Amino acid sequence: MNNNEQSGSASTVLQNTNIQVALKFLRDNGTLVALVILALFFTFADEAFFTPRNLTNLARQTTIVGIIAVGMTMVILINGIDLSVGSIVGLAAITVTLLMQAGVNMWLAVALTILISGVLVGLWNGFWVAHYNIPPFIITLGMMTIARGLALTLSKGGSVPVTNPSFAKIGGDFIPAGISGIIIIAALALFLFALYRDIQQKKKYGVRIRKQEIISSSVVAVIGLALCFYVFTAYRGIPYPVAIFVVIAFVGMFALQNTKFGRRLYAMGGNEEAARLSGINVYRMKLIVYSTVTALSALSGILLASRLNGASPNLGTMFELDAISAVIIGGTSFSGGIGTIGGTVIGAFIIGILNNGMSLLGVPTFYQLIIKGLIIILAVWFDVLQKRKKA
Repeated sequence: MNNNEQSGSASTVLQNTNIQVALKFLRDNGTLVALVILALFFTFADEAFFTPRNLTNLARQTTIVGIIAVGMTMVILINGIDLSVGSIVGLAAITVTLLMQAGVNMWLAVALTILISGVLVGLWNGFWVAHYNIPPFIITLGMMTIARGLALTLSKGGSVPVTNPSFAKIGGDFIPAGISGIIIIAALALFLFALYRDIQQKKKYGVRIRKQEIISSSVVAVIGLALCFYVFTAYRGIPYPVAIFVVIAFVGMFALQNTKFGRRLYAMGGNEEAARLSGINVYRMKLIVYSTVTALSALSGILLASRLNGASPNLGTMFELDAISAVIIGGTSFSGGIGTIGGTVIGAFIIGILNNGMSLLGVPTFYQLIIKGLIIILAVWFDVLQKRKKA
């Protein structure tokens, strides 16, 4: 074989390798690719979409469902579901505003609302699911009706205004643009440091370093943070709810990936009986998971009431659909045991972009519901296909 043939063969191998890497990236990051395609579509469809103001509002709107979806990920990971989260948003919004009207300190009202409308409701759901093995669909469907009824009863069917002017700052204020820029730059530096440390650890223990994967993840992170820098420094800064959502998402990611709690959730989702026999307290884990999702739902209700400067018993209607959609689109399996909060965050932004983009284009609400329903069906269908391939 002459030199030209050797160089041609090497070039072909390199080209095939690059194609394989690209296909693997698309396969492993399908939701991220879908997010980019969707954003590009609405950018060309309406010039108002890709503006710092609209993207900031989109991020702030997405956080309400995104916070719920973090908890919903944990529930679906253990092969459960919670249909009461949307009604809990409305109940929490009414509860916190009524407590402040009664003269309760703002932060005490927030804490009591998360405890009463969130944690206690979740413990109730978890008790029936864990102790009596009643399907979570039935229990949470009943709680969905109860919570909505309580919200209507407490508010007497009407809106409740916020009487504490400081409360509106929680969901409506921003971290100043300059400080927001510093935070984003610090986040980039932290990511690069973590990446460097991970590479050094792999070298130390002789683990193979996949350069293509490192490069692709680095490019995605840098582009994402650059976009955040552009959006939040060009408008008014990072909204408080967005900052809260980011913290909750990272805590959730850390808990699932680096703690016994996370490993136990995956074990329960894979095979609950095997998890029980291995010593995992399934009863306690279910109580924790169901109280977590309802506590986060109550927090979302508080943030929504703060942003709107008032509460309505109908707040949170259909939020359970958006939260479940975000989780499933993000790659979490409906049968449990597979999924990540990172994927859920991407799924939440896909739902947020859909809602925002279709509203800008003037798509009627009933068409929006049809489209989101079809997306859920496609996501579940894709999940089924993936399982069949593995089988």
